[in-house]
Amino acid sequence: MGGAQNSSLYKKCRTYNKGFYTATQEKRNDLPWSRSKMLDGQLLLGWLSFTVIVYLFNLPGPTTAYFGLTGNEPLSILPLSSQPEENVGRAHYKLCDRLKLEKKQRRMCRRDPGVAETLMEAISMSALECQYQFRFERWNCTLEGRYRANLLKRGFKETAFLYAVSSAGLTHAMAKACSAGRMERCTCDEAPDLENRKAWQWGGCGDNLKYSNKFVKDFLGKRSNKDLRARVDMHNTNVGMKVIKAGVETTCKCHGVSGSCTVQTCWRQLSPFHEIGKQLKQRYETSLKVGSSTNEATGEGEISQARPQQQQNPSTGPSNDPIPRTMDLLHIEDSPSFCRPSKYSPGTSARKCYKDKNCDAICCGRGHNTQSRVVTRPCQCQVRWCCYVECKQCTQREEVYTCKG
Repeated sequence: MGGAQNSSLYKKCRTYNKGFYTATQEKRNDLPWSRSKMLDGQLLLGWLSFTVIVYLFNLPGPTTAYFGLTGNEPLSILPLSSQPEENVGRAHYKLCDRLKLEKKQRRMCRRDPGVAETLMEAISMSALECQYQFRFERWNCTLEGRYRANLLKRGFKETAFLYAVSSAGLTHAMAKACSAGRMERCTCDEAPDLENRKAWQWGGCGDNLKYSNKFVKDFLGKRSNKDLRARVDMHNTNVGMKVIKAGVETTCKCHGVSGSCTVQTCWRQLSPFHEIGKQLKQRYETSLKVGSSTNEATGEGEISQARPQQQQNPSTGPSNDPIPRTMDLLHIEDSPSFCRPSKYSPGTSARKCYKDKNCDAICCGRGHNTQSRVVTRPCQCQVRWCCYVECKQCTQREEVYTCKG
């Protein structure tokens, strides 16, 4: 009796869903009800799996053209291999392919043999500077694949620094490559634009920041700015480029009888990248947390600074500032503590620290271990005539401090 009712119910459902009636359903009508139910479950599971796959493929793409520490290229490819390639004329093609660039970026990389090497140099320089600036911090710029990938999915202060130092590294490396003669499409700075040009004679070989800025903007591209994260990433990228521009210095050399300096030869140089990294680290320390607001006049989203409640002016109500000062780094989420192992960092267990400098901060209150060891170093070195340095070997005991687990 129950079987007849189930068969009748199934036929009614089949009649109701005429538009979805298939040969599979016709065959399934002849099966026992329990097995037919099992087939329905399998089809539903398959449909759900297909839906999830389609959803993942349709997730929003990168907010900006990633590169360097914000890109997908494995940092294990560094440093550059010095082994000769079989076809020198096409050697840079292989480097461009190893960088896992987007289609437009790969095309720009291949059109000039000097670009690939410059891109590799920019990645290496940015990574080393990041690790140097954060060597005393809980987050010491850990760039292993999964940590970096997970960090880039969030809007932390550390993410802001990675965007800024990556664009700064690329801008710096490209400008230097032009002045060093490693590029086919650019050379020394061609537009001096200096003061007192009557008294100065342009000379030397200036770093070509004009070409570098144009290349980087074209290389990174510009994406939709409807998403808050996209606009923040683009803003931090631009901060890195602006810090490079602000650090340009004019170097001059005097020419004239008895050092009278009747004529000066001048050229423009970029600041050392260590100085750029130092400035970006300072901006990291004062990074502003922002949120999104709506412009009532245009109806479009804007970036507004997120202020603590007690800092708001009670007479004016909540503050919806326009985009903060252009040289500030921006973030949209509070950073994790980085004390314990997580998907963002390996934590600080067993990290070396300096007892009177940063052990308390890095070890997160867990305390530190002290290990004594004997080291031998050169000492009392003297220059001997001619042409070598003579040193004694001094042995001393030193203490090494590491964070407890």
